[in-house]
Amino acid sequence: MDRERPTPGEKDVIVKVGACGVCMTDYHLYHGTFPAEFPVVPGHESAGEVVASGDDVTNFETGDRVAIFPGIPCGECDFCTEGKQNLCENTVSMGGAGDEILDGAFAEYIRAPAQCLQDIGDLSYSEAAFAEPLACCINGVDRADVESGDTVVIVGAGPIGLLLLQAFRTSGAGQIVVSEPIERRREIALELGADHVVDPTERALGEQIDELVDRVDVAVEAVGLPTTIEDAHSITAPGGTTVVFGVPPQDETIELDPFDIYYHELEVVGVFALTHNTFSRAVTLLQGDRIETEALITDEFDLDGLQTAFDQMENNEGLKKMIYPNEAE
Repeated sequence: MDRERPTPGEKDVIVKVGACGVCMTDYHLYHGTFPAEFPVVPGHESAGEVVASGDDVTNFETGDRVAIFPGIPCGECDFCTEGKQNLCENTVSMGGAGDEILDGAFAEYIRAPAQCLQDIGDLSYSEAAFAEPLACCINGVDRADVESGDTVVIVGAGPIGLLLLQAFRTSGAGQIVVSEPIERRREIALELGADHVVDPTERALGEQIDELVDRVDVAVEAVGLPTTIEDAHSITAPGGTTVVFGVPPQDETIELDPFDIYYHELEVVGVFALTHNTFSRAVTLLQGDRIETEALITDEFDLDGLQTAFDQMENNEGLKKMIYPNEAE
């Protein structure tokens, strides 16, 4: 539908969207499995050019190239003051999941608070659009508390799993094993630095992992299914950490042995979204050419192609879908 171009509030900017990635949160909003008040414009992995700003904005001006942090934390609750904006009790989302959702970046223009912008310099908009998912992955690496030389297994090699692979590699992980049933994704994982890849449909994951590494210090589930969470936890060595990164269905349960957790000092940690700190670090990594993004983009569309992107995601076709809202100009 056509809408009026947004105008900035005193502390806002208007960004002409150069690129916006499509992720599973958008997919869930589209299918109604994440609650939202409709109509709503999704899209929260975005970058673009500042074209207007409010009277109180002094740190950005027309023509600046920016990535957009898609949450608007309150800045006052305990979580915000501790730097955990992802857990803010009163956060508002721009185009993502949240208690209150403002229009996001599957549009030609988006209004955003100036505090949510990060300068991207000469990064292409498609590269900079990875700042948001990469920042989530950096949060996952932080939560895993990985140490240099740790052995990491990543279950799932979708766009997030492949970003996690690179984030763990830049953080000093030792051997990294990726489990993924789709052959092309396994090939890309090897190209991006995985030491080993396995097909979990061939044999039990645990059997294959035992043949490749001595122990698993960190097992990361990047799919979002109860069965794969249990699989990841089953291979975590004593003293190790299982990271629940993929978005599981609500109201699902998994089976964990509490004595096993106690006796083997196992940790199970969740990872939700990103913080201002991880977002800034993600932009820095992208600017330093530490993260490969081009290989992850398999499909590119203008706004009219968004339906096709969702259909492809439903069928597990390709990897990252990138939307260019102003491509028709």
